[in-house]
Amino acid sequence: MIKAEQKPFEEILEYLAPYNKILLSGCGACVTVCHAGGEKEGALLASALRMARQKTGKPLEILESTPARQCEPEFAQELSDTIGRVQAVLSVSCGVGVQTLARHFPATQIFPGVNTLFMGETVEHGVWEERCQACGDCILEKTAGICPIARCAKQLLNGPCGGSANGKCEIKRETDCAWQLIYDRSKSLGQLHRLTEIIPAKQWGVQSRDSGPRRIVREDLKV
Repeated sequence: MIKAEQKPFEEILEYLAPYNKILLSGCGACVTVCHAGGEKEGALLASALRMARQKTGKPLEILESTPARQCEPEFAQELSDTIGRVQAVLSVSCGVGVQTLARHFPATQIFPGVNTLFMGETVEHGVWEERCQACGDCILEKTAGICPIARCAKQLLNGPCGGSANGKCEIKRETDCAWQLIYDRSKSLGQLHRLTEIIPAKQWGVQSRDSGPRRIVREDLKV
């Protein structure tokens, strides 16, 4: 899922300074899982903002809402009535959610309340690690389900570099070498022969931003 963390509090205060009444909109999906922008985090942030603004003598009225998924138009539209009653929106969804609101409510200023970081996995409670860079050309079937693009510091496709030692990456010693993990899992699955297959150079064009945002079109699903 998408992982994010809350922006610095002072930064949020700064761009909300001109406003007296806002909507703080969370998201019930990814940012809830990583405790960055769910209903609970939104309520805590709203309370902190109210107190900070009260101290300045310029109180801030905050309405709160947490759609199930802010990045989906049907859920974003649920905010229509509330957005019509405020001067601006502070979105503690990922960057996709912020842009969804901006597209559907063009007359309203939408501010981000979190920094979107990566697509990752929960490895333990309170710890998340990047697992996918959305390269558009998945090779996990060749690498025992472990991604060398997201997890190897050098994004190597055909085995480890010469710098890893004791199963750790030379760039970041506390990090497991992705290719050590790939080797170990391939061995346990009886699939070591797969590692003798040469993986061709990555076709980075499918991830290129040269032509603007990437798009998926399913004609069978269009209305």
